[in-house]
Amino acid sequence: MEKTKFNQPFILGITLVSAMGGLLFGYDWVVIGGAKPFYERFFDISTSPYLQGWAMSSALIGCLVGAMVSGYLTDHYGRKRPLIGAAALFTIAAIGTGAANQFTLFILFRLIGGLGIGLASALSPMYIAEISPAHMRGRLVSINQLTIVIGILGAQIINYLIADKVFEADSSSAILNSWNGQTGWRWMFWAGTVPALLFFVLSFFIPESPRYLGKRGRWHEASHILERIGGTEYAIHEQTEISATLHQTGTKIDWKVLSSKKVRPVLILGVVLAVFQQWCGINVIFNYAEEVFTSAGYSVGDMLFNIVITGTVNLIFTILAMRMVDSWGRRKLMLLGAGGLAIIYLVLGTSYFFELKGIAILVLVMAAIATYGLTLAPITWVVLSEIFPNTIRGTAMAIATSALWIACFILTYTFPLLNKLLHASGTFWLYGLICLSGFLFILKSLPETKGKSLEEIEQKLTH
Repeated sequence: MEKTKFNQPFILGITLVSAMGGLLFGYDWVVIGGAKPFYERFFDISTSPYLQGWAMSSALIGCLVGAMVSGYLTDHYGRKRPLIGAAALFTIAAIGTGAANQFTLFILFRLIGGLGIGLASALSPMYIAEISPAHMRGRLVSINQLTIVIGILGAQIINYLIADKVFEADSSSAILNSWNGQTGWRWMFWAGTVPALLFFVLSFFIPESPRYLGKRGRWHEASHILERIGGTEYAIHEQTEISATLHQTGTKIDWKVLSSKKVRPVLILGVVLAVFQQWCGINVIFNYAEEVFTSAGYSVGDMLFNIVITGTVNLIFTILAMRMVDSWGRRKLMLLGAGGLAIIYLVLGTSYFFELKGIAILVLVMAAIATYGLTLAPITWVVLSEIFPNTIRGTAMAIATSALWIACFILTYTFPLLNKLLHASGTFWLYGLICLSGFLFILKSLPETKGKSLEEIEQKLTH
């Protein structure tokens, strides 16, 4: 099929529209960090650790619910309409969070934004995988991770540009009465309205997934979309393969199928990889960036700027991953990420043990972020989007994504406890041990999937 003349502008266009879910995922996830010093004083919760934690973590509840219902929505309503729904949720959340004058309303709109994140995290990579030709699927699905990183970096830059005006104000009352304390934090959230509205409008113009249409017996529509992607010969070939997998497993979702001998190992593989992407520990570095940079000798006033640098490193290595995923393959990059992080954490934990500070810690942190951005961050989503059989892809993706968000919550919640019990050195050694375990699991269980159609992958993993 590589000799087929593919309609690359069409493929790239619908990929970019779908990947806007990733951009808003990244933006909405990170923007609250820059707004934190201001909305906490506005809502008078700066002395309540419980309410501070609830404000920061409430979106996770929405993420989990969104991921859990994504399977039902995609199986019953396709991929396109739930994407439109996610875009609507992002738009409502961006407007409402910025406009909230009561803490309860603020939390409500954070929950709505979390629903959008949960839906987009499952839907966008799955949709892209289902419309992508096999030989370029890795790069195209990686675009979703790229837009997540761009969204994160965009939020960091906007937070920095707005918050920079009040660093001269040290007291709580001065910050509260400043422009940023009253209005600036709102613009951090409102800035997300522009891409959210654009995503909402453009989502009406993308086609439905041909694999979903085939599953529903709408072969004429599926064939038309496949022809637009790669021409008549490609459409016939893909339709034959899709039809064969549906014939073997049936088109009706049956929960018994998920626990069958053929499918259960694939589902376990997906869940373990999703959990490992979180438990590899990198999000701890993102969440506790302030402490990391302060320990490296930087002032609090420089902290947001340094976080922007972190986001830039993440972006650069995600772009490199897009160039490598279809040449190196998924398995090699996943092994590189797990093994590389295990080594970095060993050195980082040892550095903390011997109380090293300054540039040494900073370099190790940047190395960890670069390794994650090149490997586990984008490649995990590529693998999850392509390993599940056609008939259960929506449900299986929902299960794996739900496991990912549960793992994210556990990681975030347990870090302070582990840090107190094991100190920074022991905590990073523990994450290193998890990464070593992940390396061994990937080495044993993950086959290479580059260059294969979704149906070929299904045949390999379920037979």
